[in-house]
Amino acid sequence: MRHLSDRIERATGRRPVGYAPMSGGCIAQVHRVSMPGGGFLVAKVGTSAGNLDTEAYMLGLLKERSALPVPGVVHAEPDLLLIEFVEGSSRFSPRAQRHAADLLADLHGRPGERFGLERDTRIGSLPQPNRPNERWTEFFRDLRLLHMADESARAGAISPVARRRIDALARRIGEVIDEPEYPSLLHGDVWSGNVLAAGDRVTAFLDPAVYYGHAEIELAFITLFSTFGPPFFERYACSRPIRPGFFETRCHVYNLYPLLVHARLFGGNYGSRVEDTLEAIGF
Repeated sequence: MRHLSDRIERATGRRPVGYAPMSGGCIAQVHRVSMPGGGFLVAKVGTSAGNLDTEAYMLGLLKERSALPVPGVVHAEPDLLLIEFVEGSSRFSPRAQRHAADLLADLHGRPGERFGLERDTRIGSLPQPNRPNERWTEFFRDLRLLHMADESARAGAISPVARRRIDALARRIGEVIDEPEYPSLLHGDVWSGNVLAAGDRVTAFLDPAVYYGHAEIELAFITLFSTFGPPFFERYACSRPIRPGFFETRCHVYNLYPLLVHARLFGGNYGSRVEDTLEAIGF
């Protein structure tokens, strides 16, 4: 760890006095760094292609444009990210879920001019293109559904049959999803490992995959991995009513994107889950 300590000292002017491993994402090793005089930082260390500076950009964007609690960025390079340490765990009481609902409803109420973002970002270790578009149906079709289907098919993570079925869905995408009132700012990757809570309050959202999109795609992702349950959705609907048909159909359409991401990254049964989801929505 001497080399890492040297880099942290150059970045912060203080030399770490200890390290403890932390769970992290798929592109970096994560350490809790004990600093002299007390206090901690979190250090993410990746390869030079890790694009950790992109994560820093997304955290900074959320801090600048929203009230979502995110750790502050201390230092960022492509292969080293230093952020504030935030206390919390991924266990959510009903009150913490309701707090999360308030925070995300507020985030989704932050409108953008177009769908996408002024620059491309990443989801996990994968590129996430964000070329702006005036229409959500086109953005989701081209830069989420078809883009990740191409990535997964090239990696052999989905079958040729599944790829053709996705093409069939893409041709009729306007029949199954619709245009929102405005583009909403999204965290983009709200699973339990990316949210921290202490007691009945959410303390931080981590590892974003930010862009402006339909708020329903964020809600769908939350259902996919059961990040939150009924207390969240009941509270969220008080601020932003969830339109009929979301849980029955549109939720499954939107979850094809994270399922394709996971198929590309991890393989396993995610390819089969893509096919099951296509079957469930009639494709």
